[in-house]
Amino acid sequence: MNDRQDSRLKRKLILPKIMYFFYYGAAAALIPFLVIYYRSVGLPENSIGVLTAIPPLLTLFSAPLWGGLADATQQHRRLLALSIAASLVIVLALSFAQEFLLLALLVAIHAFFLAPAVPFIDSMVLELLGDRKYQYGRLRLWGALGWGMAAPVVGWLAERYGLKWPFLGYLALMAVTLMATLRMPASRASLGNQFWKGMRFLAVNRQWSLFLALALLGGTSMAVTGNFLFLYVNDLDGSRTLMGLALTFATLSELPILFFSDRLIIQFGARNVLVLGLMFFGIRSLAYSFLGNAWPILLIQLLHGPSFAAMWAAGVSYAGEIAPKGMGATAQGMFGAAFMGLGAAVGSLFGGVLYNSIGGAMMYRWAGFTALMGVLLYLLAKRKSMNLVTVTAEEQRM
Repeated sequence: MNDRQDSRLKRKLILPKIMYFFYYGAAAALIPFLVIYYRSVGLPENSIGVLTAIPPLLTLFSAPLWGGLADATQQHRRLLALSIAASLVIVLALSFAQEFLLLALLVAIHAFFLAPAVPFIDSMVLELLGDRKYQYGRLRLWGALGWGMAAPVVGWLAERYGLKWPFLGYLALMAVTLMATLRMPASRASLGNQFWKGMRFLAVNRQWSLFLALALLGGTSMAVTGNFLFLYVNDLDGSRTLMGLALTFATLSELPILFFSDRLIIQFGARNVLVLGLMFFGIRSLAYSFLGNAWPILLIQLLHGPSFAAMWAAGVSYAGEIAPKGMGATAQGMFGAAFMGLGAAVGSLFGGVLYNSIGGAMMYRWAGFTALMGVLLYLLAKRKSMNLVTVTAEEQRM
């Protein structure tokens, strides 16, 4: 690539940086504070667990559905704009809801429309990068910056002026994301019958299935670790300002992981990076379980990068590599369905039940042991698979 092409690519990548920054800034402004809002209207932890489980359950079905529709029609930009615009209207309505059934309905509708946003953005960014897909992490770190900068500001505003500010912050930041989306270049390719051939390839590929299984375990750990963190901090008498700072510390830990994610993936392989991330999720959850007060949580949050950021960067990279041509949104949607969908739903439901019955500390302890057990089972399965391959090779030589 010559200097002129390199300069042109850099200009094209300004929009993805803006999209990542403001999208994840909007997410940080609202999502972590929703559990506090649910508790403020009088909901118990098991009901909160149900509400936090609804988005990943809807993601399980809607993300692949939207992804397939986008790849089949090549209308990624228009569908992404529709997704974001709908989320703005629904979140505005959500800010006035207080009854469980109405909250559940609005959360479900919001999840259905917003589920494809991240897979669409990632797929469009990977398409822009072309043969430089390995640079994905360096673009995605702008999302981490947006998350880290928005969280403490909204946390301070929420503590000082009330829980309407997370909703207002989301609306403002997501509106900027929508404007950037409308300026992204549109795909013009047409897949035709190749779409269904690509679907069959993904359906029967064993390596893809194993990858999705690892993503599911990671999503379960992510949901337990993140969805109930603010409730746990609140129970430890931590302030809302501390809650925002906890997200900032987590973001700081993401930056070096995302920046060097290409080297990590080349060195260890995408699936091994996923396993390492799951191991760090286990260590992180166990560390939470032994806290006596809230402030040390800031140090534990530094494990967010080696856990979540490592798994996400490796997952997006692997999905982009294995996806058939023109099937990027579908592959990212399936990865999102496993990680942010089924895995997160399982973690949310069981986390809510455990928190309500045995408390936050023991919930995190069980989550930590479960994640580490998942790592052990994967390593044993991998070793058994390698032994079978070796035996088969020896038999063929005889």
